[in-house]
Amino acid sequence: MFNSEKTEKTKTLTGSRLRSYAFALLTRRDYSQAELISKLNQYAINPEEVVKLVEELAQQNYQSDQRVAELTLASQLRKGKGLQRIKQALKAKQLDTDLITEELQDVDWLNQAYQLKLKKFGQEVATDPKIKARQ
Repeated sequence: MFNSEKTEKTKTLTGSRLRSYAFALLTRRDYSQAELISKLNQYAINPEEVVKLVEELAQQNYQSDQRVAELTLASQLRKGKGLQRIKQALKAKQLDTDLITEELQDVDWLNQAYQLKLKKFGQEVATDPKIKARQ
């Protein structure tokens, strides 16, 4: 099957089966509210039921946009990504801009850059202009 020939998924989930599917998704990884709503709407008959379910899961702390933001930020920092790349990753998760700003304020960017420099190039300062330009 080619990508242009995607078949329509049958929408069959309601009630407890929809709730079970939501829990199954959340056990694999954390989803933002917008991502979870989008994922559940692919299979749910009633979109209002999906929104209500996701809000309920958030109230019971099974789903948390704050947690998604923290985990995404930590993952991107571990990979050595910079401010703009991390913002892009957080926006791709469809998180609130206030939450993104709040999470990014806590990061010591100078220390992150220094740690990345140490990891890639070591402690010594290069004297060769070509090598120094890479650092």
